[in-house]
Amino acid sequence: MPTAYPIASPLHAVTRPARALMAGVALLALAGCATQAPTDESGRQAGQWERQQASVEAFDSWTMAGKAGLRTPDENTSANLDWNQTPYYFRMLISGPFGGGRSVLEGREGRFSLTTSDGRFEAETPEALMEEQLGWSLPVRAMPDWVRGLPGGDSSYQLETDALGFPSHLEQDGWQIDYRDWEEVEGMWLPRRLVMNIDEIRITLVVNQWRARSDQE
Repeated sequence: MPTAYPIASPLHAVTRPARALMAGVALLALAGCATQAPTDESGRQAGQWERQQASVEAFDSWTMAGKAGLRTPDENTSANLDWNQTPYYFRMLISGPFGGGRSVLEGREGRFSLTTSDGRFEAETPEALMEEQLGWSLPVRAMPDWVRGLPGGDSSYQLETDALGFPSHLEQDGWQIDYRDWEEVEGMWLPRRLVMNIDEIRITLVVNQWRARSDQE
């Protein structure tokens, strides 16, 4: 009598490769999920700050418009801020209550001047100049770095980062800087809102616009 061999089920023959295909698709989907960088609601992604840091450091000629709030035990006020910055020159136009109406702070090659409704004044540092004429001071020499999310280059600091690797808290020169919000500018993420504290002084800076300066400006 001939030997009987089992006959493969057509359904079994079809479903085995189908199952293998489905398993492969599932693995690819899982791999895609695993490699997608975590993001937040603003669109920032993990690892972006590390990749862009060199570009942020090179972004040293810019114009920034925003609003600064000043809070001390004696007052709570604000002013508009228009700031032009290059490696060799800066100009801050401070207009509003804590600017004393309209004040222009300028610096070039170690020479600093402050022009107010009372005249033009000079001092060895911009901080001393503001303190003498306005009664309060911004950390002017460190701020070009701080407002970009970078520590100043002249003193030690402590820096904390958020879950995506972006700066969240910086301590330097007695100041504590908290980065609260970010925006994408010139292909980079830059701070949009930061809070600076020292002793009983609290300064909140909200940036309305970042813009790169050209060599002709």
